[in-house]
Amino acid sequence: MTFPTVRMRRLRRSEGLRRLTRETRLSRDDLVLPLFAVEGTGVREAVASMPGVHRFSADQIAEEAKAVADLGIPAVILFGIPAEKDARGSGADADGGIVQRAVEAAKSAAPELCVITDVCLCEYTDHGHCGLVSGDTVENDPTLDRLADTAVSHARAGADVVAPSDMMDGRVDAIRRALDAADFPDVPILSYAAKYTSAFYGPFRDAAESAPAFGDRRGYQMDPANRREALRELELDLEEGADILMVKPAMPCLDVLADARRMFDVPLAAYQVSGEYSMLMAAAERGWIDRSRALMESLIAIRRAGADFILTYAAKEIAPRLKP
Repeated sequence: MTFPTVRMRRLRRSEGLRRLTRETRLSRDDLVLPLFAVEGTGVREAVASMPGVHRFSADQIAEEAKAVADLGIPAVILFGIPAEKDARGSGADADGGIVQRAVEAAKSAAPELCVITDVCLCEYTDHGHCGLVSGDTVENDPTLDRLADTAVSHARAGADVVAPSDMMDGRVDAIRRALDAADFPDVPILSYAAKYTSAFYGPFRDAAESAPAFGDRRGYQMDPANRREALRELELDLEEGADILMVKPAMPCLDVLADARRMFDVPLAAYQVSGEYSMLMAAAERGWIDRSRALMESLIAIRRAGADFILTYAAKEIAPRLKP
């Protein structure tokens, strides 16, 4: 049947009809808020390139965690910026390190909040790369032990989930083995499984002080031109023991998200990264777009493509508009 028998606009006539026939829904349960932890006390420092985003000392992380939980947001993911960095990223698994203290503070203030930790070396190394470096080469296999030790230290501090973001081959298997050996078999791994080299990470590197001192990350992060390769990365991480898979960045990779949703019947996350967020904020500040509507539309698109939940810097702003 065709027009005039079929009239697609019939079900769009009123808000009630639109709500009844809506295919994709966004709730507070779908949100994870990224937080940046820094040394010091009483620190709440605005990130210039990310409007509305701050870096927090551990005591302020506690206050922020409580506020997030009170909004009904189920989870945060923590990134740490240590006072000192070195070639091996010693601060990543240090006793009393910045992320370890931030985890403890968040869990103490909001025990019901799910605290995820980013497992990587880039924020902790003086060269800014995600693994150990030999000359101009980022070494894969020697990095695995450092990542595994970091994940275990996060679990000891009370992290609910560890999330390796480095893109070293074999890291999920190494982390799973280390967690099990350290008596943390119940701590799940959220793998940044399909993580592309992206220009959209720029503001994050400003916030986390993690820009590479030489070269770039194209030797280990994925080529944005590749789609089939992403599915192989996702499948390999799942075979190594990942419990949740992530695609990053989100909006430029909606096709990959949709492919992953069709192929894998496991929880799927997507990261609306700093550049995606900051572009929307900058356009809204200039009056070019409606900030609230644009944020909502972008997150709905990510859910529609197949993500079960979304890491987004807009979580606190969006949450009051959503149902649980």
